[in-house]
Amino acid sequence: MGRILIIDDEEKLRSLLARIISLEGFEVFQAPDFKMALKKLEQLEVDVVLCDVKLPDGNGVDLIKTIKAKFPYIEIILLTAYGNIPDGVQAIKNGAFDYITKGDDNNKIIPLIYRAIEKTELAKRVRQLEKQLGNRFSFDNIIGKSKVFLQAIELAKKVSATDTTVLLTGETGTGKEVFAQAIHLASNRNTKNFVAINCSAFSRELLESEMFGHKSGAYTGASQDRKGLFEEADLGTIFLDEIGEMSLDLQAKLLRVIETGELIKVGETKTMKVNVRIIAATHRELGKEVESGHFRQDLFYRISVFQIRLPALRERTQDIEALANYFMDIFSAKTNKKIKRLSTGFLETLRQHSFPGNIRELKNIIERCVILSTSDELTPDTLPIDIVNTTSKASNSKSLSAFDLASSEKLHILKVLNYTKGNKTEAARLMNIGLTTLYRKLQDYKVE
Repeated sequence: MGRILIIDDEEKLRSLLARIISLEGFEVFQAPDFKMALKKLEQLEVDVVLCDVKLPDGNGVDLIKTIKAKFPYIEIILLTAYGNIPDGVQAIKNGAFDYITKGDDNNKIIPLIYRAIEKTELAKRVRQLEKQLGNRFSFDNIIGKSKVFLQAIELAKKVSATDTTVLLTGETGTGKEVFAQAIHLASNRNTKNFVAINCSAFSRELLESEMFGHKSGAYTGASQDRKGLFEEADLGTIFLDEIGEMSLDLQAKLLRVIETGELIKVGETKTMKVNVRIIAATHRELGKEVESGHFRQDLFYRISVFQIRLPALRERTQDIEALANYFMDIFSAKTNKKIKRLSTGFLETLRQHSFPGNIRELKNIIERCVILSTSDELTPDTLPIDIVNTTSKASNSKSLSAFDLASSEKLHILKVLNYTKGNKTEAARLMNIGLTTLYRKLQDYKVE
């Protein structure tokens, strides 16, 4: 039900409150002064504190800060014999859950405790979720043991402890956002926001508004003030993915934020201060973009203080098995299947594939294979035909004739359509081909 600590030097009142509260099923503890209360708080896991304002060794209003500093998830209800507005206001400012008068408000205590318990339990759940999230995106949970990949992780760990701007480079799908999150969670900013934005996903005007916010009336449709992502990330980290796609004039505004720590909202004239760590990422070679005039040289120097290149999957083939098993477990659970392993042939085919889409491509392949699998093992027959065909040629195995290839492709398409119950749009997505391509193949194979 919850644990309650009553702090009051009036023994009779304390005992009466303890009896009333314990009848509701709560576990109740008592302390006559603040010194004894702190000892109990350190020994016990308390949810709610009922504290008298006037204590022999302190004032309850002032002591709230001390309790909250050591035990931030405990809710505090102040009790006073003579309520006054200034004390009540200050108590709430100091972090009290509520402030009530003894005697007059006795009928409010139990409902108030229930509400305080709800808030405490919610805070505990949030803390647990944050812990799980931290574990999920920590460096320890990034999959990969190849030498080139471990070197990238080691660099990321070293820069995490600083506020240095980081530039992550590498092909699309190599896991740059995962690295950015791990750097944030290993930094001293990990209790603050991590905010991510893909700079290639917005027009120039929308990207400026997303990053810096806007004032009401700044442009058509801006009906109210809006915080930008830099403001949301204040004291935390912002991840600017595909920064190479940002327009030159917006690059100039970003440079100002980096150099001065100040930004101006769209439609605003005043500057505002922000303290944000920037992690940028790009699949482009920004040095060449600078030479061609598509990227500002001064901004390039500011964001590339510490560069980390993430290797392509074809450079770390020894990690394919671990990654494939990880994705297999995830999608097996999602589809309620009990797939336990990857066959030798399946893994060998994956290792021979070049993976132009890197980890993202591998993830999509495993998802599709899990969906198509009818046994407890993933085998080559569940792989997309283009991967099987390409890797077969690469290993100098016997080439498929046009008839054999067509038959295999037709069979694969029919299996996917059967799974999607004839939904061609979903089938095209699962096979990673365009809808028009699917219709053309269905026509070629005379499939209705």
